[in-house]
Amino acid sequence: MAYGFLLSWRWLGILGMALLFAAACVGLGNWQMDRRNQAVTEIRRVQQNYDKPPVPYEEASRYFTTADPDAKWTTVSIRGHYIPEDQRIVRNRPNYSAAGYEVLVPFRLVSGETIIINRGWVPIGNNRPGYPDTVPAPPTGTVGAVVRIKPSEAELDRDAPEGQLASIDLTTYAAQLGYPVKTGSYGLMATETPQPQITPQQLAPPKVQEGSNLSYAMQWITFGVLAFVAFGYMARQQARIGREERDDAEPSDTGAHRIQQGKPRRPRSDDEEDALLDAMGL
Repeated sequence: MAYGFLLSWRWLGILGMALLFAAACVGLGNWQMDRRNQAVTEIRRVQQNYDKPPVPYEEASRYFTTADPDAKWTTVSIRGHYIPEDQRIVRNRPNYSAAGYEVLVPFRLVSGETIIINRGWVPIGNNRPGYPDTVPAPPTGTVGAVVRIKPSEAELDRDAPEGQLASIDLTTYAAQLGYPVKTGSYGLMATETPQPQITPQQLAPPKVQEGSNLSYAMQWITFGVLAFVAFGYMARQQARIGREERDDAEPSDTGAHRIQQGKPRRPRSDDEEDALLDAMGL
């Protein structure tokens, strides 16, 4: 049986390792596909919501209370006034690959409800480590604004200096304030009226590219298939070596008899010399 060695413990172990490797590759491929699907879903949200005309706050108020993934990037028109004394900055926030902070300010609506507005980004400062040099103040009085809905972020298990937050975790922020605040989502500033002379920088728009997750998924699946290809190649080589070893182990007299019947005897040196002398007529 040419491939009977596959039932040995050694080869069963090799097969087991190939199966484990292939399973890991399939798992990593599925993970990349999940990331790709998430990216595609986010792209669709951006395309559907980002540039749509704003809806009145009354139509979108529920999203500020309880986050809805499908409402992300929806533009909403609001009216009210800022509460600048409760402003916070969020540390470690990149924008166009530059390090800096995002500026959060509570916004009291004309209805009496309070939401959080992300007014934009400021760069790291040079005067005081861990703080921006300046943070543009929000406009005073009644303000009309258009914001884009973004859900509250997860709490990070790290501290932040006074006046700062580690993430846009609205529940943590609300706990620092003395009045009710909507904690499901916040508004990312698009425009505000009146427009101050100095404002935080606008955040970079969301990307609408899938990335390389699909190609990575295909690569991992290919690696999983190659594990079985390599196993088959090794088994075939082992079977070939086994056949050669069996052929070499056959009885020598049988091999000699086979050579005598199948091939002429190779002449010895004496025979070659006699034949040369006969050809010369000596």
